[in-house]
This record gives sequence, C-alpha cells and structure tokens, in this order.
Amino acid sequence: MLQIYCKNNNLTKDFPEGSTLLDIYNGFNLEMPYGPVSAKVNNKVEGLNFKVYYNKDIEFLDITNPSGMRTYFRSLCFILVKAVEELYPQGSISLEHPVSKGYYCTLHLDRSIGLDDVTRIKQKMQEIITDNIPFQRIECHTEQAVELFTQRGMMDKAKLLKTSGQLYTFYYRLGDTIDYYYGSLVPSTGYIKLFDIVKYYDGLLLRIPNRKNPQKLEELVKQEKMLEVFQEYHRWNQILGISTVGDFNIACNNGHATDLINVSEALQEKKIAHIADEITHRNQNGERVKLVLISGPSSSGKTTFSKRLSIQLMTNGLKPYPISLDDYFVNREDTPLDENGEHDFESLYALDLSFFEAQLKELLDGKEIELPRFNFTTGKRENSGKKLRIDENMILILEGIHALNPALTPNIPAANKYKIYVSALTTISLDNHNYIPTTDNRLLRRIIRDYRYRNYSAEATISRWESVRAGEDKWIFPYQEYADAMFNSALLFELAVLKDYAEPILRKVPNNCPAYSEAHRLLRFLAYFVSVQDNELPPTSLLREFLGGSSFRY
Repeated sequence: MLQIYCKNNNLTKDFPEGSTLLDIYNGFNLEMPYGPVSAKVNNKVEGLNFKVYYNKDIEFLDITNPSGMRTYFRSLCFILVKAVEELYPQGSISLEHPVSKGYYCTLHLDRSIGLDDVTRIKQKMQEIITDNIPFQRIECHTEQAVELFTQRGMMDKAKLLKTSGQLYTFYYRLGDTIDYYYGSLVPSTGYIKLFDIVKYYDGLLLRIPNRKNPQKLEELVKQEKMLEVFQEYHRWNQILGISTVGDFNIACNNGHATDLINVSEALQEKKIAHIADEITHRNQNGERVKLVLISGPSSSGKTTFSKRLSIQLMTNGLKPYPISLDDYFVNREDTPLDENGEHDFESLYALDLSFFEAQLKELLDGKEIELPRFNFTTGKRENSGKKLRIDENMILILEGIHALNPALTPNIPAANKYKIYVSALTTISLDNHNYIPTTDNRLLRRIIRDYRYRNYSAEATISRWESVRAGEDKWIFPYQEYADAMFNSALLFELAVLKDYAEPILRKVPNNCPAYSEAHRLLRFLAYFVSVQDNELPPTSLLREFLGGSSFRY
C-alpha cells in the first residue's frame, strides 16, 4: 500500500500501488466545484491517468490554477484538431498566438472560410466532447514517433522531435487522430465543459473559460493592433523559412545561427527607425510631438527600447530627454494600500497625478520647471535643483507601466503625444498546435535578470510572477490598444540564447517548494531548443538588458 498526502484537505490515506490520480481523487472524496483536470505530484504536474507506485504528496488542480488551465486548453486544442481533421481531411489548422483573450487559429483550406465552417467545426467539437472519448498517452522511442508523424505529413512535429535529442518521447491519440502536446491532457473529452469558437478576421478565435469564474467565457476584447503585430512577425518568419522550433533547430544545426541573429536584430532596428521617423514627421506643419510615452509589461525590454529609440530620434535631429515617473511618487504615507493593507506602488494613484500633469503642461507651454527627485530612503519627494525647459528640438521620453493610461495625461493635447506599447510577443511556435506563451518569454528574461543583477533566486521570481501578472492585467493590458505604435521586443533566436543562462538557475529550485512545478515545466520547455551562444549578439541588443554586456547604462 502507498501513503498519499493530499494537500487539498491536508489528509493522509493509504492506496494500492498503481492507483491513478483519478482513483486517489475519488478515494479522498474531494468535491472541487470545477472538477480536477490535473495534479501536482511532488510538485510536478501530471495528468489524472498518471499511476502512482511510491508515497507521494499530491495537490489536485482545477482550471482556476494556471497549470490546470494549460491542461484544459491543450485538451480543447486536440478536440479542435480532431474536428478539423474529420471535417476537412485535406485541410489543417494552426494555433498561432493569444489575442483578444482567446487564441487565434488559421484554418488552411483551398478557399476562404465562412460562418458555416465555424458552425460545423463547433458542432463537431461538441459531438466529440459529448462522446467522452479518452485521450491516450503513448510512450515510444523518439525515432518511432518521428516516423509516425512523417508518414502522416506532420513535419512540424517530426522536425521538433528529431532535433530534441531525446531517446524516448510520447504522443497522444484521440480515436484515429494523433498529435503531440508538451504537457498533460485531461482523461477524456467529456472534461471540457465550456468553450467557443468564432470567426475572427481571416481566421478563428478559440475562446476559453475565465480562470476566476470558469462558468463564464473570457470576455472578448478587440485587439486589432496586437493581431497585426503578430501577423507582421509571422510574415517575417515565413520569409526566413522558419515558423516552428523544429525549423529553427535545423537552421542552427546547419550553421545559420549567426544569420538569424543578424537578420532579427536588423528587423528590430528597422522597426525602431520607422517609429522614430513617424514621431519626427508627425504634424510637422502644426503642433509637433513633444512627449513620447512608452509602456509595456515586466521584462518587455522597455528601457533598452527607449535608449535605442532615442538614438534614432537623435539621427533625425531631435534631442531626447528622459523623464522618470518614479520621481513623481506621492510621499510614502499617502501611498494607496492594496487588499492586504500593503503599500501599492504599482497603482496609478501612487503617483502625484495633478503635480505631474501641471509640470508637463508648463513644459509644453515653453516654461522652465524644476524637476523633482524622489528619495526612496525617506519616502519623500524633494527638489532636485535640475531645471528644464523644452527648446525647439527637444522631445521628452517617458517610460513606465502607466504611460498609456489616459488618466496620466488627460489634458495634454493628443498632437503633442506619441504612445508606444512594448512587449515580447513570441512569434515562433513549438509546432503547429503548440504555441509559446509570451509570458514564458518574459518570465525567463526576468528570472535571468533577477538572478544576475538583483540577487533573487528563480524560486523568488516565480513565486512573485502571478502577482506581477495581476498588476499587468489591471494597469497595463487594458490600455495597450491606445498605442500609436506597438513594438515586438521578442527575437526569433532568443529562447535558444536564454536557454544556457536559465537552465542552471532553474535547476537550483528545490523540489520541496511550490515554484518547483513551474521551474520543471520551463526546463522541459527549454529542452526543445538547441543552444545558441550569445557572443554574436551586438552590445545594443535588447537581450543585453537581461544577459549583460550592453553598451547602454541602466
């Protein structure tokens, strides 16, 4: 018999060897309102069909948990793939990127898709769910899996597995349909309770439940600019002939890593130069842009972007001057409190909005001001003694999480402002059915930077990440579509470069802490990439902000 400790109810109970996680869930008589979809076994996420042969600590997860939602979503994707395969034997579907709180998919047919196609796909998906078909996990030699996917014409998966360097691998079967997913699935299709699929521009949008309230779908939000950025970078990837990690690994193994670095860096510089030209030439015959507002989530590379943009603005004859929002904090005793009674420094209202706007207005009216300086030791704002007046060629650069919030500069004329949203929008996929979350890209950047420059462990960074993302959801993401320009700071090759930095840091996360499950997942994810050395990265690269070796001062 086994001893199983259940973290959901803090009880220990005996079970026969070889019991599945689902057997154990039922044996504890747990009643999770939204049902289990996966579980952490000694802090590693496993599917509910996982069999247990030794004593374990187990925590069952539902879709309110990020890992649980990933399990639910992967399973829903497989159902979509099967529905398309049955309806359109000569067609296929690619899951491309998150947008509008759903997931954008491209249906590859020899014609454009119509509303009747969407209706048919949704009905077929519902039939598959109603039939409650089991997901089968099959483990085999990687060579066998590669041969199987090759025979089926699924070369994206064959390339990924062939370049992974793994002796054994696994794939999933759903009836006659096979597919590959790099994490667990639910036991059967009947576990999927809520979804929707709608026509979205030239493709489809797969909609999922809201994590906080799984009985409702995520609210559909319009993100035309975000979609355009993703599609622009996908077009670039297609020109390079690299759409998936398998393509990328093969190119690197064939000696093209330096070419990919050079082209990716050049494309970013071209985009920055284009934004600088837009700022310079906007309203040249009237009110010119005097204030550039740059916002974006954590580890998006805002600081390096603002420095590179400043260089491009200087080549256009402008004099950029950085303004720090940190110097406009209210005195610490006036800082708003969060729900836990702690100072909420992420809040917009931690800033002295009226004072900030008054100073901006004076500057834009041609008056001289004295810039403030916030003393973080005393928690007080002080006079800095630094005077500033905007001359004919000066342009202010303001970077911060609230930069795009309309409440920051409500009375500054729109003609005087240019708003930029920066984020690491990963555009390469593991394969056609496994996208790479943009948050994973940013989290890996932050883990490396925190470890190298802030003396934080990966465990500490991972533990805070959910709170960081909650702040982004509240203060950054609602305003991203207000931007005049969106800049994608992700680089095609970067996860292959981050790999050698991140892996040793992630391996230090101990197995007995909650962050281990995320560290383990990220390590498994990075294993799909070949390593690329950073010696070819230019000193102005956005990645240098996180890895070191930058020619910019931070």
